[in-house]
Amino acid sequence: MIFQTILSNKKLLTACVIAVVITICAIVVPIAVVNSYDEAPKPSKFSGREVLDEVPLIDGHNDLPFSIYLVEKNLINHFNLDSNLKQHPVWANVNTSHTDLPRLRQGKLGAQFWVAYIRCADTQYKDAVARTLEQIDVTKRIIRKYPNDLKYADSADGIMEAYREKKLASLIAVEGGHSIDSRLAVLRLFYELGVRYLTLTHSCNTPWADASPVDDQVPAPSLNNLSAWGRHVIWEMNRLGMMIDISHVSYGVMRDVLAHSRAPVIFSHSSAHAVFEHHRNVQDDVLRELARKRGIVMVNFYPLFVGGNTIDDVIKHLNHIRSITGVDHIGLGGDYNGVAVTPEGLEDVSKYPDLFDMLADGVLRTGETFEPWTREDLQKLAGLNLLRVFREVERIRDSLVEEDPFEDLIPYEEFVRANVADQPCLTDMEMHKS
Repeated sequence: MIFQTILSNKKLLTACVIAVVITICAIVVPIAVVNSYDEAPKPSKFSGREVLDEVPLIDGHNDLPFSIYLVEKNLINHFNLDSNLKQHPVWANVNTSHTDLPRLRQGKLGAQFWVAYIRCADTQYKDAVARTLEQIDVTKRIIRKYPNDLKYADSADGIMEAYREKKLASLIAVEGGHSIDSRLAVLRLFYELGVRYLTLTHSCNTPWADASPVDDQVPAPSLNNLSAWGRHVIWEMNRLGMMIDISHVSYGVMRDVLAHSRAPVIFSHSSAHAVFEHHRNVQDDVLRELARKRGIVMVNFYPLFVGGNTIDDVIKHLNHIRSITGVDHIGLGGDYNGVAVTPEGLEDVSKYPDLFDMLADGVLRTGETFEPWTREDLQKLAGLNLLRVFREVERIRDSLVEEDPFEDLIPYEEFVRANVADQPCLTDMEMHKS
């Protein structure tokens, strides 16, 4: 009866139909929306270490050659880098032993700058050039000894060629301007031998550039910063295509080099001064200028410079530098084999993948969170940023191919101003006086 009444009343029938439609929509639409959310694509989670199979991981600074000098006296015929040195009866007790081929493989390294370093306090104005040549020699012999794992490289393209062959691109660097003995001819010959960056100072001043310890001296010393002749050093490096490394230099030298270099420059192993105030670290204004000049800072892991002894502390430096320079100007320079203490979580060269995982996850070991690094960010950090800088340095070199070499002798006055004019081991000082 009720059903017949509804059918006979068109208005009532229409109202009932509308009510039924609304009820169905109220039930079906939320279910459909929920299902659509379930089926919507979600951001793909990735493991940070995956990036190291996509681009070469390039570390800016490893002191293995100096370790070989200290432990093996550069005698490598019976030295086996392709072994676990942590189990070696001698190397296991060396507190700067962080590198061997098994750990390099585990760390997924794609390229390494091996450093030809000798102490400035022992050798400056004496046998620095000869001792540096020995370190270049032992580096080349190590590379030749392991052709299945290491491949000599002296260019950005050479890095990629080695990476495609699944070998560790092995490049040579010299740490400290004392190694050129204030002679541009030595600088040129180092380039011919394959040196692709020079750190302008180590911990000692040169006559033409101040080292970072001057920034902490009290009372403040009379600073040379980068001298007039020092500018010739960086201009000759620009002409050669040798990267200028301003780790270890004073704040004033950092500023001067950024002002006068015709190519981007690098910090091969330095961290952020704003995170930890150490003279070896880079101030924010320098970081900003470095980014403006398209350079790169490769972050050091050494706890004394980082201001803490865990992987979390290193990540804080990386995040701070990213916030100042953007992600295009950051790399890694662990300083392995050059320091006696390494952070927990970054004990040796095998640990890079763990660092990349944490950066991708955006969580410190303490549980504190930060903005995760994207896949593209991590590719740049790993190696693309350094490759860009290297290629720009090579491009500037090619643009200066018609420029004559800088021949100027360092003036005697620069030795005087640096208080090092009395040098009995230098036989040609009179030439610099004219």
